[in-house]
This record gives sequence, structure tokens and C-alpha cells, in this order.
Amino acid sequence: MTAITFLFFLFCFTLIGVASIRASKQTTDDYLLAGRSVSPLFTALSAVATNNSGFMFIGLIGYTYAVGLSSIWIMVGWIAGDYLAWRWIYPHLRRESEMRDVATVPSYLSHTGDRYGPAVMRIAAVILIVFLGVYAAAQLNAGSKALHTLFGWQYETGAIIGAVIVLVYSWSGGIRASIWTDVAQSVVMVAAMLLLVISIVVEVGGVPAAIERLAEIDPSLLTLIPANLKFGFAAFLLSWIAAGIGVTGQPHVIIRAMAIRSVTAMSTARRVYFLWYTLFSALAIAVGLGARILLDHPETFDAELALPIISTQLLHPILIGLILAGLFAATMSTADSQVLACSAAFTQDLLPERYWKNYILAKMGTALVTLLTLSIALFGSQNVFGLVVLSWSILASTLGPLIMLHSLRRPVSGPVSILMMVAGMAAVFLWRAMPGYSDAVYETLPGMAAGFLVYLISQLNQKKR
Repeated sequence: MTAITFLFFLFCFTLIGVASIRASKQTTDDYLLAGRSVSPLFTALSAVATNNSGFMFIGLIGYTYAVGLSSIWIMVGWIAGDYLAWRWIYPHLRRESEMRDVATVPSYLSHTGDRYGPAVMRIAAVILIVFLGVYAAAQLNAGSKALHTLFGWQYETGAIIGAVIVLVYSWSGGIRASIWTDVAQSVVMVAAMLLLVISIVVEVGGVPAAIERLAEIDPSLLTLIPANLKFGFAAFLLSWIAAGIGVTGQPHVIIRAMAIRSVTAMSTARRVYFLWYTLFSALAIAVGLGARILLDHPETFDAELALPIISTQLLHPILIGLILAGLFAATMSTADSQVLACSAAFTQDLLPERYWKNYILAKMGTALVTLLTLSIALFGSQNVFGLVVLSWSILASTLGPLIMLHSLRRPVSGPVSILMMVAGMAAVFLWRAMPGYSDAVYETLPGMAAGFLVYLISQLNQKKR
């Protein structure tokens, strides 16, 4: 019965995506940006589903299981930083991207005013394809873990199922198919998480009883401020705010801002987005805490499997299918957007200009990227949280500062753009290489700071001249 419910929802998601072909105009611009005509409601719900991926269903729940209530600062910091991006960057990005007539992030960054624009575009495209591809593979891994736990299937099975479904509807309708399915998936994701939280509260005996149980297991689980932070709490929180602002470097998310129908529609989308996002994040943390109460054997337990395991203990098989569908929806809603962003970068930014308007080639790029992403998922690391935070920080640190500067109409030359990307990436890897640094301060903060430092130095040098 669980499998039937799960497969039913997967069929519905696929059908919605395929149905979008009826609205398709069979052009590259429509395939990549839906003709810049997406409603604010669809933009908001799609962005929530895309942004909240397997990281929320698998990673954040697992992290909360391990550290307790202090994981709330990831939510607080991320939402605060994300709000700054929606409030101050996205409206400008929407306006500027249409003025420049670009459909991809690397193309947007290529407007440097000098002969180095194509080099900037291609370097940005390579970074995007490599790290967003790894990010997408992590989503397929997240779904695979759940299927392995609930059905005993091989890890490869879930990744293959997810990749095939993503390819089917992304091929059919491009970004419009992704957005339409995101909306349905966003509703299922929140419904699934809410159902599980209610079940946990009933099983434990209420919220006060849950607090008592957590205190008995380990008092540190109820501590708001993480212990032993190398650089203090302020730096820790600031780093997660930077992670939220780092959404500006995530092509699969910001493409929604580029596709919304108008700049004036952005405020409505922003309100819906943060209402849905805050609710979903809070529910994920609640599930993580509940899982620690009901599955308290952290030494031998894979925390990233908390959600599917606790579902099997508390729910009817039909409802387990709903939970699994919600988890799988989260992974697919992100993976499809990432695959489309990677294929767009490949066909629009790496190939010669004569191929840019080739609609069939854009779809072939989607198929190729899906295959490469599946290969990474099958043969790479299966640590979802680790893959996501690394990929997010690299993209945020290399592309984020440049996107912010371009959106605010700050001039950035080609050489400076390249140096900013190199500095951001180097800072992330150096920070991760130093023991304990990433635990105390998320590497997006030093990564983005390094990029902006390069820009500041370049501006000071220009003034001296």
C-alpha cells in the first residue's frame, strides 16, 4: 500500500510536468525562462520547493537530530539572509536580466564592458555545471536513502527513478514544467511534514512531555547557543546569514526571479515565499527533535534516515507513502531546476553562439546533464548534508558577489570578475581545510568576503589612478 501511494504521487507529479507542454511555445527562451510570465504565487511556491530540497527533508532533520534545538540558528540565519536577497537583489536582477536579454546566470555576468566577457561567462558556466551538478546528485541520493530504508531497494534504484522522472517532464516543458510540478510538490512537502509533526506530538504525549524527554536524553539538546564555537556565536550566526544571502549565487533558485512576470509582482511572491518557507523550516526542526526522542541511538544510527524510519513507526502505510512522496518531491523539485540550469549553461554559455537559439539542442543538453548527474549520484558520495553545504558555499562565494554587484549596476571588469571567482572558491576550500573552522563559521562567509575584498581592492586601485 505504501508503494502504491508513493507511485501514485510520482505519477501525478510527472503528469503535471508533461501537461505543461501544452503551454510551451517551443522556443529556447520559453524553455529556459517560461517567457518571463510566471505568476507571483507560482514563483513563490516553486522557489520554496526548489530551495528546500533534500537538504531540508534529510539534511536539516538529521542535523537537528544530532545537535538539538541549536539547529534553529541555521533556519534563522538562512531566512534572514534570503530575505535580504529577495528585498534588495531580486527586483534589480529581474529588471537587469530582461534589459540584457539573457536567460542564464553566466550570460548575465558576461556584461563586463571589456573583451573578457566571454571568458567570464565560460568560467562561470564551468563552475555552475560542476558544483550544481554535484548538488543535483545529492538530491538524487537523498531520495535513494529514503527508498532504501522503506522498501529495501538498492540505492541505485531511487536515483534512477528520480532521474528518469526529472528528465521526462523537464524535456517536455523546461522551466515551466519544473515550476508547475514545484507548486504541487511544495504543497505535498508541507502537508507531509505537518502530518509527521502531529503524529510525533501525539506519540510523545504533548509538547511539554517532549521537552522533558529531550532533557533526559541530553540537556544540551535544548541549548539554544551551540557550545565550543571557535569564533563565538555572533560569527556563527553571521555565517548562516551569509549562507542565506548566498542564494543569490544559486542559479536554480534565482532563475525564478528572472522568470516572474514583472518587478512589481516580486513583493507578493516574497510574502508568500517566506510564509511557506518559515513554516516548512520550523516543521523540519520539530521532526528532527521528535526523531531524537523516539530513535535515541545516535552512535549507530544514520541521522539522515530519521524521517523515513520514524514514518514507518508512527503512520499507516498509506500515510507513509505520502511522507515518502513529500521527501521525493523535495529532491526532485530541486534536482529538476538544477539540471535545467546546468543544461542552459552548457548549451547557451559553453557552446558557440550559433547554437544558442536551438530549441532541440537545449533539450538534448537537459538529457546529457541528467545522465551526468545520475552518474555522480551512483558513484559519488552519499552524504547529502555535506554535498549540499559544499556546493552551496562554492556557488554562493563564486557567483553570488558578482550577481549582487551586477544587479546593483556596479561596474565589474572581466579580470576582476575572474579574480573574484577564484578568490571566493579558494577561500571556501582553505576554510574547510582548517580543522574546526567550518563547524564554527560556515564557509560561505569567508568565501563571499574574499570575493568582495577583491572588488574593494580593485576599486581603491582605480581611484588611485
